[in-house]
Amino acid sequence: MQYPLPIARLIESYMKLPGIGEKTATRLAFYTLDMPQEDVEDFSKSLIQIKKDIHYCSICGNITETDPCVICRDPNRDQSTIMVVEQAKDVMAFEEMGEYDGLYHVLHGVLSPMDGIGPEEVNIKSLITRLQKSDDVKEVILALNSTSEGEATAMYIGKLIKPAGLKVTRLAAGLAVGSDIEYANSITLKRAVQGRTSL
Repeated sequence: MQYPLPIARLIESYMKLPGIGEKTATRLAFYTLDMPQEDVEDFSKSLIQIKKDIHYCSICGNITETDPCVICRDPNRDQSTIMVVEQAKDVMAFEEMGEYDGLYHVLHGVLSPMDGIGPEEVNIKSLITRLQKSDDVKEVILALNSTSEGEATAMYIGKLIKPAGLKVTRLAAGLAVGSDIEYANSITLKRAVQGRTSL
């Protein structure tokens, strides 16, 4: 039996989300059907609003409602350090920790030649331009996930930056190989930042 077209379309829409297969998408579609009208309208407004009001900071690439973002605009942040992360959610994880007061640069991904993701597909070029324009930056912390792609990206960026004479560091022990920063607790992140090592 085929689902009515509106349900089928909603199932297809849910399946576009990461980690959502057909069964979960179907369950979510029928759950949505049973939700109060007001909740569905609020949900749809939130989806539209995030696409309309949230964009990337022109300096660091973090998500923001204003450009530049609040972190880049804050004169009290340590201007001598930039932490490079894969995703905006990683910035949130470090900010919740409360131990890092420098700046950030969000790559929006990592190098993955097997998936056709090269240096042009991630936010590396703007990092290099940013470093060339600033005399304040003394250290770049490569806070990328401990995956093969994260390691390869860190090595690539490190090779680009080192000739400029900047200190390039990686996060230290505390993050297990293969783990994601967003799932680490604040103590693990704190130890990783405090014990970072030079490349």
